[in-house]
Amino acid sequence: MHAAVVRSFDSPPTFDTFPTPTASGEHDVLVNVVAAGLHPRVRSAADGSHYSSDGSLPMIPGVDAVGRTAEGELLYFVAQDTALGTMAEYAVVDRRRAIALSAGTDPIAVAAAMNPAMSSWVALRRRVAFQPGGSVLVMGATGNAGQLAVQIAKHFGAARVIGAGRDAERLELVKSLGADEVVSLDGSDTEVTDRLARAAADVDVVIDYLWGHPTELAMPALLTARTDRSKALAWIQIGSMAGADITLPSFLLRAGNLNIMGSGQGSVTTAGILAELPSLVTEIASGTLAVNPLPMPLDQVEQAWKTPTAPGQRIVLVP
Repeated sequence: MHAAVVRSFDSPPTFDTFPTPTASGEHDVLVNVVAAGLHPRVRSAADGSHYSSDGSLPMIPGVDAVGRTAEGELLYFVAQDTALGTMAEYAVVDRRRAIALSAGTDPIAVAAAMNPAMSSWVALRRRVAFQPGGSVLVMGATGNAGQLAVQIAKHFGAARVIGAGRDAERLELVKSLGADEVVSLDGSDTEVTDRLARAAADVDVVIDYLWGHPTELAMPALLTARTDRSKALAWIQIGSMAGADITLPSFLLRAGNLNIMGSGQGSVTTAGILAELPSLVTEIASGTLAVNPLPMPLDQVEQAWKTPTAPGQRIVLVP
């Protein structure tokens, strides 16, 4: 079969031939891949930097996709944790990690949105008991997953959602997607901390796609300006676009009710993640969540890896 193949972590995948996988397990089925999203998680696996990478090469990148069975059934599925990903003409699907899509569902929209939307959807459903009327700060709201997080928080009944990011153009888009307020993370540390303290001191949940220096600024800014420091603040770490590490002053854990947790592969069971997918697919298919896919042929995978995307856009490879 043809596939995107990674043979070196120092180079983008190339369009190449690869042995067609076989469905050998009790729950396995071979599907024709219809669409596979090029997510940041896919890029980090392809360059060996993701925390789940075991260094196996060659590999086919891709963590999820939409595929069609020989009987014509359309499935969204999450790939198994092997070197055989989804950016290929064929993939083996474990039916326990898949959901059937109804007739008329746009497979490209699903492939584009499920992975980035899943991060905040699962976090607000499985990592905290988020209640309607609560408030949410999205750190990194200008990214694709962050923009969806703003919409998902509103969908779950958030009374107030604040989006924080650096890109001014994308912050304007975040406002149009439902954010009640946006905060620029551009400027001096003092300017950024003042803005965050004024806008988000009393939020209930922080969904953090950034980590690194912005989080080092935001944590003390929110906690020291909080009206009631004993009120729980759930800080959900999902991404590390601004840095893999932070310095966490010990006083923050004593001076406020700060609960730091992660949400991702390992912190939520596969069964727990899969249980959330049908509802999420429904919202994507209905148009409740704004999705802006950029489909590209699989044989242009090298170009796709280098193609810049517009705000809110996600590349989807189509075999």
